[in-house]
Amino acid sequence: MSDVRKLTYGGAFNEAVRQAMEADENIFCAGEDIGAFGGVFGTYLGLQAKFGAHRVVDTPISEQAIVGLGIGAAVTGLRPIVDLMFMDFICVAFDQIVNQAAKLKYMFGGEATMPLTITTGGGAGLSAAAQHSQSLEAILCHIPGLKVVYPSNPYDMKGLMTACIRENNPTIMVKHKRLLGMSAHVPEENYEIPLGKANIMRAGTDVTVIAYGRMANETLVAAEKLAADGIECEVIDPRTLQPLDTDSIVESARKTHKVLVVHEAVKFGGLGAEIASQIHELAFDYLDAPVARIGAPFSPVPFSPALEQHYLPDAASIEAGIRNLVQRS
Repeated sequence: MSDVRKLTYGGAFNEAVRQAMEADENIFCAGEDIGAFGGVFGTYLGLQAKFGAHRVVDTPISEQAIVGLGIGAAVTGLRPIVDLMFMDFICVAFDQIVNQAAKLKYMFGGEATMPLTITTGGGAGLSAAAQHSQSLEAILCHIPGLKVVYPSNPYDMKGLMTACIRENNPTIMVKHKRLLGMSAHVPEENYEIPLGKANIMRAGTDVTVIAYGRMANETLVAAEKLAADGIECEVIDPRTLQPLDTDSIVESARKTHKVLVVHEAVKFGGLGAEIASQIHELAFDYLDAPVARIGAPFSPVPFSPALEQHYLPDAASIEAGIRNLVQRS
């Protein structure tokens, strides 16, 4: 319908933050160029004009200081949202994220809370080269105390970001840079999607495909093409990578008996390996073939647009992977 309200992925993020800030004066944002400029990708546009420079704070170029600011503010009663432009730059603030934010509640015996939301831009596809294109979510998921969220569409972005802001533990919201302009229906009212609950994007009976971020959308394209040949894919988007909705994934694996995991991060040591392992441990007797994986090659992300396109999984490579899996079983 033409009157259905639509927002972009970036706009849905912005609306979630704006509505949260309107409802709670303890929420503030801090990051490089998020004030008058609205952030390098425009996801904070208009927020400083509405809430003032004391609640939407431009910071120096110091990721460790940005996250440290957020930790201190969170443990003393505020609900900060701090932005790290690119996911690659979490490495600069790793001590603060891994040894402080993730562990503080545990080390204080549960007496302290850490309602800190870290937002960052992840993924490749913009020819931003090796230091601005990485997918490092598997590293973050390995750290107890962190919650890692990776929406694949505007509707999920708003609901998941709202959940992150309300969470009393540190969350990391990964915004895929190639999805920022994606448009879809997003309700105007505030709503929350629970962290740790997967979304069955497409029901199917022949093979389960687990994918998140931009790869979830590429998988849907492949699934529709395969349906024309009688191969019905069940597409599951975990939405939250930590905690992972293992129950939904295993239930689907037991139904279809064949599973493929897709991510654009490097295949070796990626989240797909953990998901495959859990399925083998909990649903091995139901499988007609080993769980298959698709990911990027073990290489830095190339700058060349042609090489980058070859480097990244896409609908065609996912389709080929599914066909190969179906033929093996």
